[in-house]
Amino acid sequence: QVQLVESGGGLVQAGGSLRLSCAASGSIFSINCMGWYRQAPGEQRELVATITSDNNTNYADSVKGRFTISRDNAKNTAYLQMNSLKPEDTGVYYCAAETVIGTIRRIRGWGQGTQVTVSS
Repeated sequence: QVQLVESGGGLVQAGGSLRLSCAASGSIFSINCMGWYRQAPGEQRELVATITSDNNTNYADSVKGRFTISRDNAKNTAYLQMNSLKPEDTGVYYCAAETVIGTIRRIRGWGQGTQVTVSS
């Protein structure tokens, strides 16, 4: 079982920045991808960004050029740097530990979620 602990959310004005962190522990040997997802009120959870163990990244179109996902393998920690934040970025952000083999993606664990609120 994988445990994920997130930190770094908060309230920021539009145009501001936040950095989220996600520390993984437990049975992480099968994890080859870390992801960030978000869920706005009344909406489904959506993918924001992913990063593989060899640092291949993928972003939702809505955050490309503004958000950067990274990881520190020595610390088993993933980060999401969010710049030029917009009110529509508001939501609960979740970290996910994943195993990806070809086109098959399996979520091994979720973080508890951290609230990001962007005021206009």
